[in-house]
Amino acid sequence: MFEKLVAIEPVSLIPSAEKELFQYAKEVVLYDDIPADDEEIIRRIGDADAVLLSYTSRIERPVLERCPNIRYIGMCCSLYSEASANVDIAYARTKGIKVLGIRDYGDRGVVEYVLHELTGILHGFGMPMLRDEPVEIYGLKVGIVGLGVSGRMIADALSFLGADISYYSRTRKPDAEQTGMTYKPLNQLLQDSEVVFTCLNKNVLLLGKEEFAQLGSGKVLFNTSIGPGFDSAALEDWLTQPGSHFFCDTRAAAGPVADGFFDRPNVHCQNVSAGRTKQAFVLLSQKVLANIQTALAE
Repeated sequence: MFEKLVAIEPVSLIPSAEKELFQYAKEVVLYDDIPADDEEIIRRIGDADAVLLSYTSRIERPVLERCPNIRYIGMCCSLYSEASANVDIAYARTKGIKVLGIRDYGDRGVVEYVLHELTGILHGFGMPMLRDEPVEIYGLKVGIVGLGVSGRMIADALSFLGADISYYSRTRKPDAEQTGMTYKPLNQLLQDSEVVFTCLNKNVLLLGKEEFAQLGSGKVLFNTSIGPGFDSAALEDWLTQPGSHFFCDTRAAAGPVADGFFDRPNVHCQNVSAGRTKQAFVLLSQKVLANIQTALAE
């Protein structure tokens, strides 16, 4: 059992999971706002030996140096790699601090968002119609850039509806190819696809000026990555081409764009995280608690 566990900011646990935290620490403190700076984070952590945080704050080396009691940090958000994490995991390791994160808890909501927006533009439901007449997903040439968990879920859903799926990934996916999906080099995929989805890890930027030139006009680009999967300036240039459309659920997914970007008629952004659903919070809570149990068992 931990001596003191502090959630330095809202971490999206469901009420029953918050109550369960008291089984794992003698004292539990849950903050309901985001700390303004490192000094406030240090104050909130104090003498705690376990810390929880979400994606809205960072715990870097200066914080870890001044909070010597920490032995566990639980990231209540996606952890894809040390390089993209909002915790200095490498330095934490040198101090014997265990850092665990979660992933794959909000993907179902993202798939539903994709289906909603894609059918909208194909049929003209509440937005300009992509072609001169309504078209179905059946036979649509779809390119998936990044066939991880969420990319594969999107591919499977669209494949079920009859889309022609191609993918590009760092490694070939034989199981996907056995279901009829086709691997293509990135430039070929961009040329051949009518609709492209970037489903990449945080801080992975694959599309630049050359790639957008390969994508060309009359195409639709969805970004379902946590951050932009492209050079934002190149995206803005591409959107000047006729018939181009860009979709993202949150504004952060577009990256550093110019003022007025989201006022463009061919930019479609709900500015709501599609993965933050009731079911996702339940799954997030289960994974956060499981990580705490793992840390205590070691």
